Amino acid sequence: MKISDFAAHSGLTPDTVRYYERIGLLPRSVRDAGGRRSYGMADIGWASFLRKLQAMGMPMRDRLKYSRLRTEGPATTVARREMLEAHRAGLAARVAELTGLITALDDKIDLYRTMETAIGGQNDDYRPPSDDDSGDRAALEHDTLDTGADHAG
Repeated sequence: MKISDFAAHSGLTPDTVRYYERIGLLPRSVRDAGGRRSYGMADIGWASFLRKLQAMGMPMRDRLKYSRLRTEGPATTVARREMLEAHRAGLAARVAELTGLITALDDKIDLYRTMETAIGGQNDDYRPPSDDDSGDRAALEHDTLDTGADHAG
């Protein structure tokens, strides 16, 4: 298939395909008699995997290293697996970190919903407590609302 078809199937632009070939992420394509690039299904599979590595946040230098190892063949299987395992471990750590951050946001959102319910139809002079959880929770635990100093929230 020609570069435009390959680009459409792989999700890459023709310029990106040429760039990836130039830097070694994609193998040099076969050329037809007219000198035009020609790609096969295996090329689409590799381009798809490269896009996934990019989406996973793998740095370009690591993708280049992985690609070089791939071109060296089966003798580099262990090195490639180890690279992917290391990257996976980093992704798993990031997922755990993001899960903790989402939990913190959920806790804050729940706290504000509880506060909104607690203040119900109270007066317009109410100013929400600051984003310091201890102050927010203390106000709720003591059934009081802070109407004193200005607070952000």
